[in-house]
Amino acid sequence: MEYRLIFRPSRATAIAVLAALACACPGAGAADAAKRFDLETSDGVELATWYYAPPDEAKPIATVILVHDLDGSHETVEPLAAALQQAGYAVAVPDLRGHGASRPPGAAGRGPLRRSDLELIAAGSGGRLREQAGVRGDLETVYAFLAARGGPGVFAPDRLAVVGFGAGGLLATLWTAADWAWPPLASGPQGQKVGALVLVSPAWAAKGATIQPALATEVVKHEVPIMLLAGTADRDAIRLFEQLKRQRPKDWYDQRAGDDGSAKKAKDASLLLLQFSTPMSSEKLLDTGPAATVIRDFLKVALDDASR
Repeated sequence: MEYRLIFRPSRATAIAVLAALACACPGAGAADAAKRFDLETSDGVELATWYYAPPDEAKPIATVILVHDLDGSHETVEPLAAALQQAGYAVAVPDLRGHGASRPPGAAGRGPLRRSDLELIAAGSGGRLREQAGVRGDLETVYAFLAARGGPGVFAPDRLAVVGFGAGGLLATLWTAADWAWPPLASGPQGQKVGALVLVSPAWAAKGATIQPALATEVVKHEVPIMLLAGTADRDAIRLFEQLKRQRPKDWYDQRAGDDGSAKKAKDASLLLLQFSTPMSSEKLLDTGPAATVIRDFLKVALDDASR
């Protein structure tokens, strides 16, 4: 099953979408060389992070942080990183603590993560100034790295999106809530940087951590455009969509597998569910071909609309 998306934004955080089938969508190409950076979280975890610069050192369309699933790594989401990079995005992909080249302090190998580990991955708080945050988990550390580098071709600070896979979707949602929780300064906002959120087969809970606290925040309920991608077995994605759409009763679009979209046209939707006719889920959905293209097009329009 393949999708072609046509976006027609009409107001802030609103995305109009029409989905159609049988469109040949280009797949992801090979990534240009990504540069590795070793960062350090506030609790001393060495975080291996890969940065994919836009081709030819061009100014990025936007900056995207990819959050892999548990037992994944930057390699499992590289097809999407490559597609976004070739489209002109700057992409940052950490190996989360305990995964890939990242290890917890003092650990010789990968150990089982606990609830506190997952919650810390998404944490960013402590103090009034974000740049001096006392608690800086994995995703906040990546954000701080990008913000500190700054400049054209490195970071588009007001055009930031997060894409999470499986339990990484849970973490991406929690960190988005943390980003929007930073209080504004006299010079302007220091939070509210995430302008779009993509959740691919998102997990409702993992190792005791749950998405529920983020669902109670205004940013997740109303503010940030959210797209969910799912396979036919992704029950948590459907559950999450059903809860979120109660908060956006006129602003949602539902494209289930086997539905060509003719029954309900998307109009002014800031919440979208696209389901593929496949039992695959999480990072494996990238193997369907159009998933990377759908994500790329959604991000461009969502961030264009949010920046107005």
